[in-house]
Amino acid sequence: LAPNSPAKVMIGGLGLGFTLKSVVTIAGPAVLIEVVELVPAVIEWNQSFLAELNGHALGAPNVTTVAGDAVDHILASQPQTYDAILLDLDNGPIAMVTPSNHRLYGVAGLRAVFEALNKGGRAVFWSAQADAAFQTRLEKVGFVVTAVPAKVHERAKRAAYTLYVAERKG
Repeated sequence: LAPNSPAKVMIGGLGLGFTLKSVVTIAGPAVLIEVVELVPAVIEWNQSFLAELNGHALGAPNVTTVAGDAVDHILASQPQTYDAILLDLDNGPIAMVTPSNHRLYGVAGLRAVFEALNKGGRAVFWSAQADAAFQTRLEKVGFVVTAVPAKVHERAKRAAYTLYVAERKG
């Protein structure tokens, strides 16, 4: 996203608020950001205990918070709603914690993500590990995919996670 250009971003999974903080900081106030978090307590913690840690990102005027299931939110969205969808749910495509997340990482769920994106839009999926079958499913629904190794922290010696950047070409 170009800084300060009008766009709409969905972030699925709030966690500690670091992804939200980065998007608010980098994208600027013209970008509308929806954060969808399943656990209301996580939203409350980000508004109170974690607010200093994440730069009070939930309080930014261009941020809307939705307490709900990110998968349901995507499935209910209108076609070509988002310029970017950032998903940090469960443990990624392996869905170790929440079995219902399998409906996102299967072909039907990935098609819903594809349809929710504007042409030229991108979805980024966080994964606890590399998953070649997941990358194949992304490509099957029409995404151009780049698997990006990601470190746990800046000074880590090696990448532990994988980010799948899936672009919906125009």
